[in-house]
Amino acid sequence: MLKAEYKTRGPVPQDVIEAVEFELPAVAAGQALVKVLAAPINPSDVLTLTGEYGMLPPLPAIGGNEGVGEVLEVAADVSNLKPGQTVLLPVGCGTWRTHLIADAKQLIPLPSADPQQLAMLTVNPPTAYLMLRDFVELQPGDWVIQNAANSGVGSYLIQLAKIRGLKTINVVRRDSAVAAVAAEGGDVVLVDGPDLPKRVREATGGAPVKLGIDAVGGASTDHLANSLAEGGVLVNYGRMSGEPCQVNPGSFVFRDVTLKGFWLARWFRQATPQQQMQLFGELIQLIASGKLKARIAATYDISQVKEAVAAAASGERDGKIVLVP
Repeated sequence: MLKAEYKTRGPVPQDVIEAVEFELPAVAAGQALVKVLAAPINPSDVLTLTGEYGMLPPLPAIGGNEGVGEVLEVAADVSNLKPGQTVLLPVGCGTWRTHLIADAKQLIPLPSADPQQLAMLTVNPPTAYLMLRDFVELQPGDWVIQNAANSGVGSYLIQLAKIRGLKTINVVRRDSAVAAVAAEGGDVVLVDGPDLPKRVREATGGAPVKLGIDAVGGASTDHLANSLAEGGVLVNYGRMSGEPCQVNPGSFVFRDVTLKGFWLARWFRQATPQQQMQLFGELIQLIASGKLKARIAATYDISQVKEAVAAAASGERDGKIVLVP
């Protein structure tokens, strides 16, 4: 058995994590032994390794916040699971390992579908879904603008917007990312720059853009703010640029633009179990049916975790990095 463990944090994420051998105890009452099938590497995982994320586990820790596995063994008193079932692993349990033992009540049975797609269920899809749903009341035909459109969240947002009949303006930071985002179904794909608001108006025929989604920060936040209609809402959920959000006060004062933040962990803390299950139920159906999926750039074994983290931390990739133990 292998696990990807880190005992310190540092600026180069692949330097602090390593694959180490470990053993598990016997399955106790109420527990299940699970073989991990797939676990993605998200930006939040990388920031956790560097110490820049908003919620850090005590050290030493095992990497990975989400994933799916196959039940190998259950305790005699467990009736809700059986060996062979695919299950969603508990959020934040340290999924970058070959095997784990978990409380059976925390494992959610999943339908038969691609485990690599199901493994990405708990972070990026709900982030995209909730940002589209909770900040602005949108109607079919309305426009939404987002940057980092070639990211995992960006891809899901394009697909979810299409399902709802919304149109997307998708902003990327390099020319090489345009084709993939267009192929994903983005209605308009533009490379970021100071003249972005002008190009947005040209592309939409001057239609109002009520909602903006920002994962980059820095000057890119201002470019999105200037692209919004009067009274528009801009939601920030990341800082890929490494810089604070920059917005000209004129957007706030003269056009009543609002800048808000979104953190999925806070939503989960505040949501009821019923709200969480309703959200997951809808997303599971969409993923299992193939209506919602993510591009996968590469897969790695746990023994290659350093290379996998380095690839995930790089901006020059097209799709998600997934560990497949």
